[in-house]
Amino acid sequence: MANVLNMFDRLMLLLAWVAALLFVAAGVMLTYEVMARYFFIRPTIWAAELSQLCLIWGSLLGMPWALGARRHISVDAVTRLCPPPVRRGLEVLAMTAVLAFSVMVMIKGWDIFFESFERGRTSGTMLDLPAWVSELPVVIGFALLAVQAGVEIIGVLRGKDIPQGAHE
Repeated sequence: MANVLNMFDRLMLLLAWVAALLFVAAGVMLTYEVMARYFFIRPTIWAAELSQLCLIWGSLLGMPWALGARRHISVDAVTRLCPPPVRRGLEVLAMTAVLAFSVMVMIKGWDIFFESFERGRTSGTMLDLPAWVSELPVVIGFALLAVQAGVEIIGVLRGKDIPQGAHE
């Protein structure tokens, strides 16, 4: 079990790096678009849409790592005042809520993705990309987030310290 969790942690770190590279790619594309538009009077038909796709994919692929590393927004003013056993229970409750929400979004996201894929919907822009390209990361990202929430629950139940994150 520990080996599987270790492999999952490595996968989440890899996806976090992929997400970071997608954010960089979006920045490069938007910079190119600004230069092409304002300096050369030659706007692109691809930069805005592809940079949006990079931001969508990057955000959703990075979510599970952010949860595991506690780099997300967390309001813990009250929970920090609680004794450790209560804090652990609240952490399990919070991760259970994340897991349930993630599963619901993943299921609904799958329905939307599959319908777009089946019907051949497109973005309606000049690139006219298939709509499912921007809908699939919802399914993948929230499925991975659900698994990460499950990993966090298992960790807390096994006595692992609750990470405090980097917001301190």
